[in-house]
Amino acid sequence: MASLPGTQTLRFRGPNDKPKPVVTKNKHDGILQDQIRRTARLPWSPSFAFALRMILIVRVSGAMYSNIDDCDEVYNFWEPLHFFGRGYGFQTWETSPQYAIRSWAYVLLHILPTNIARFLAQDQKRVAFFAVRIFLAVISSVTEVVLYRKVYEKVNHRVGRYLFFILLFNAGMWNASAAFLPSSFAMYTGTLAFAYSIAPSSSRESLRTLYTTLLYATGAIVGWPFALALAIPFVIEELFVYSGDKVPAASRANWMINRWKRLFGCGIIAALLFIPVISIDSLAYGKLAVVPFNIVRYNILSSDRGPGLYGTSPWNFYLVNLLLNFNVILPFALLSLPALVVTYMVDRNRLGQFNASPEESSPFTVLALRLCPFYLWLGILTVQPHKEERFMFPAYTMLCFNAAVTLYLIRGWMETAFISVTKSPYRASRTSIFSTFTLSVLMTTTVLSALRNAANWKYYHAPLSIANHFEAKELPHILNVTGILPVPIASTRRRNKKDEEPRIDLTPINVFNLTLCYGKEWYRFPGHYLVPDGVRVEFIKSEFEGLLPGHFPEHSVSENVVATPWWPRPQTRVIPQDQNDLNKEEPSHYVPVSACTHLIDVDFPSHPSKSSQEPRYAIQNDVWERVECQPFLDAHNSPLLSRVLWLPGQKWRSMNTWGDYCLLRNRQLVADKVDKVKQLEESKR
Repeated sequence: MASLPGTQTLRFRGPNDKPKPVVTKNKHDGILQDQIRRTARLPWSPSFAFALRMILIVRVSGAMYSNIDDCDEVYNFWEPLHFFGRGYGFQTWETSPQYAIRSWAYVLLHILPTNIARFLAQDQKRVAFFAVRIFLAVISSVTEVVLYRKVYEKVNHRVGRYLFFILLFNAGMWNASAAFLPSSFAMYTGTLAFAYSIAPSSSRESLRTLYTTLLYATGAIVGWPFALALAIPFVIEELFVYSGDKVPAASRANWMINRWKRLFGCGIIAALLFIPVISIDSLAYGKLAVVPFNIVRYNILSSDRGPGLYGTSPWNFYLVNLLLNFNVILPFALLSLPALVVTYMVDRNRLGQFNASPEESSPFTVLALRLCPFYLWLGILTVQPHKEERFMFPAYTMLCFNAAVTLYLIRGWMETAFISVTKSPYRASRTSIFSTFTLSVLMTTTVLSALRNAANWKYYHAPLSIANHFEAKELPHILNVTGILPVPIASTRRRNKKDEEPRIDLTPINVFNLTLCYGKEWYRFPGHYLVPDGVRVEFIKSEFEGLLPGHFPEHSVSENVVATPWWPRPQTRVIPQDQNDLNKEEPSHYVPVSACTHLIDVDFPSHPSKSSQEPRYAIQNDVWERVECQPFLDAHNSPLLSRVLWLPGQKWRSMNTWGDYCLLRNRQLVADKVDKVKQLEESKR
């Protein structure tokens, strides 16, 4: 008989019914364990979903507003991607089949967001540019949150929370997360690998070894082979350290054999990644191309070549650079291993269920291995003569982890000292001294990171802003004055916020044969994705005497080089005759300045250039007209503090020296082209 709505019923448990087990998470089963307030509620920490939403907001903002800090990002990755999708772009010697040290497999991982943007945004290249950056920001966000939750669950709840807030607003992560670079890709894969390896290794967790091995291998094979060095502590743990196993002396030999078999088996599976990567790169270059080996051979095995040709830096380069990006967090990261040793001596109970038994590893050993990758990476890069900021990207999240651990350990020392003085664990559990300390550190790094990000935007964003002005203002202006694009009539109707700006069709601009030139600002060119089709980009001579990029062949130059369904851009197989791997200048990569209809240049009135190769074009008013100029920091002549941080107010700004980053128009040349097009349009009528 059916029960009436609202009827309450009782169900009695039978003799064979068993109660469902209640699964609870023990907050004291991590590597590090709190020593006060052990029975109190856990401190608030964001869930996976909430943390992902928060980091996504910041990372997507970085994708939209961060600068391009490295010309290698443009010429070795953005330009090949643009060439593959659009059929033209700049080519460096690294993508010549003769050298083949850039992977087309890595480049093509980013073709999907450009195709989606091309479909949804009516073939607007600028939208495709930001689609790729947002795509990278999303990947970075997911990997960071996975790491945060693994640390939260396997190390300590407070350490996880500290890590999350360190990552969230960090200036280094703001730049690295959306950078189109193999080192950023290695950061994504390395972060996930590190996250899976956080838990102590155990014979019962073979998937941990497989996932970690696959991820480290992916970062090295697809991205940057040197990033494999970050896996060394993981490999040592897998081969020699008990970690999460308890192994009697009699079973040690079998245990080691099984561990070695497991790791090498996973390594063989991971090595299968070479098959698609080598296949794609060999298809692109028209010959067998093992790009990871080519990179190692050029950078390490070449005696008369190598990265030293592109400049060297002092030993402290990375310390200074990391201090700019990580501010007060860097000292905490550098002190993590010493802090662990101090904790071992004065607060050993914090290291979990510490056991010095020869049959198992102590939490001290396990955590020390987790802290090693950052030190190892910093040491390897420091001894290299050629140094660049992007080389540190793979270890950024590990740096943040080390800093979070140190912050927690120092808090532990404070708790131990407080109890030692007051003899009252209860008072220690009630005081706010410890939380105030950690909060002050997190707030300080957050504020400094925000000021650093603001400085990068305010001081150095002009190259991207000028590129936008060229597309959004200058080219429509030229179309307007010729009548190809009618001048919009000002409407008396008040615009609604929902009204969309009309999309301007810039396709007719190709009849002008415009040439946008870069001289001494060649390394700040943001890429062809931010230059509309129909505008040629060229270089003019400056004081730089190294090798500048040339252009990919825009048509097949041989009957033997033809497009196939498997590879639509056969020009990648052509060996250019104007490239070399010795950084020797190639005159054919320049055009005369008289051929430029527009020029990008920076002028510092307070410290003007006196070079005949780099005249002050911006003040040659009889030849060049200033279309748009924006402030640009003269870093060499500005105080250290005011140039690395931004503060509101004219007084702070006036401490710096400024220049003008300008888009210049060749008065006579553009006027002649406009007149010619006008005549052509009139003849059509």
